Amino acid sequence: MGARGGSATLRSLPAVHELAGALDAPHALAVAAARQAIAEQRAAVVAGEPVAANLLPRARELLAEMERGSLRRVLNATGVILHTNLGRAPLPAAAREAVAHAAEGYSNLELELESGERGSRHDHVKGLLRELAGAEAAIVVNNGAGAVLLAAAALAGPGRGIVVARGQLVEIGGGFRIPEVIVQSGARLVEVGTTNRTRLGDYARALESHDDVGAIMRVHQSNFRTVGFVEEVPIEALCELGVPVIDDVGSGWLASQPASMLGGGAAVGDEPSIATSVAAGAALTCCSGDKLLGGPQAGLIVGRRDAVAAARRHPLARALRIDKLSLAALEATLRLYLDPERALHEIPVLAMLAVDEATLAARAGRLAAAIGDRASVTRAAGKAGGGALPLLELEGPVVSLDADPEPLAQALRHGDPPVIARIHDGQVLLDPRTLADDEVELVAGAARGALSGE
Repeated sequence: MGARGGSATLRSLPAVHELAGALDAPHALAVAAARQAIAEQRAAVVAGEPVAANLLPRARELLAEMERGSLRRVLNATGVILHTNLGRAPLPAAAREAVAHAAEGYSNLELELESGERGSRHDHVKGLLRELAGAEAAIVVNNGAGAVLLAAAALAGPGRGIVVARGQLVEIGGGFRIPEVIVQSGARLVEVGTTNRTRLGDYARALESHDDVGAIMRVHQSNFRTVGFVEEVPIEALCELGVPVIDDVGSGWLASQPASMLGGGAAVGDEPSIATSVAAGAALTCCSGDKLLGGPQAGLIVGRRDAVAAARRHPLARALRIDKLSLAALEATLRLYLDPERALHEIPVLAMLAVDEATLAARAGRLAAAIGDRASVTRAAGKAGGGALPLLELEGPVVSLDADPEPLAQALRHGDPPVIARIHDGQVLLDPRTLADDEVELVAGAARGALSGE
């Protein structure tokens, strides 16, 4: 298109108020959608690209995107159960109901109904955590990283040392590094041992040579494992050294969870238990609420009464406090654990880990049949995700789609609701492990639409 033609096309673009007036929406949204549609057309004209004869359809598309909101439900067909990018643990029905109930109006978040006096938000879950973990006391904060930071600040504080094995100075998702957390807590890092081997004597010598050690910290390696010529000190031995121990167990594995659900419990051996840490004598045991525990984002701190009280008094405790909706979801999730078999069936994370081959095969067969000729059932391995059980391979039936993988995966993401698949060996795979039974038809419909639009 020549310069004169381009100028004429630009002059023919509708005014913002004219296009906005044709949209059925609040004025501000209509203006924003119209302005963006016109800007896109103007850029296309300047670039010499084909232009639309009518901007109204595009303006309506943009308006629909704006009205829909940014945070949306997606369907997880990746086979990664605790997918951090997808919000980690999906909440059990009881937790969703508790959130809705707490959000209806006011709540007794920090009010003791019996006395009318001010209460503590921690009291809503304190008793449950004490019973489930066997701990003297408990508090919760807004996430697992916050729990570790608060524990370090409360037990060591400015200038005091925290002893950590070199093999546990890890970085997990989002650049969260243990050495930096210790610095931010105001404490001083004391490294012991080597990358692959740390012995009890290494800790003992550190305590002898540093008279200002406030705590020993044991850190779960989370999303990786060191194998081969390795050695580390059990939590029981660390707790006998006479210094408070902070145990970051990571994923929130409760001893009351049935070990049989992961192949006879063999895989559970790599995942430290909250209750085991407490029984060993750890001053504070920290973990996340939205990983293997299967609840909302939260940081759980359980342990000795004096240590928990120190964490509760620390100024950081207020900055890191949990909100009422997460607290409601956490309480409801923990209540399910009072009956381990009920927890296994009603907490989605546990159900996905425990699901049997026959159920997966039936779900995969339904999904493939509903999609059509371009879908077939094959086998692949999913993951626990979220830094939990990194060596565990969740092998089972999946549905493979016959199409160019990248465009198809993109089309699935752009659907409503978006379907998140995974690409493996040049194939788009839909894993039924991370889909609920009532999501199968939704995914099938999305796949049919994406395949037909190629």
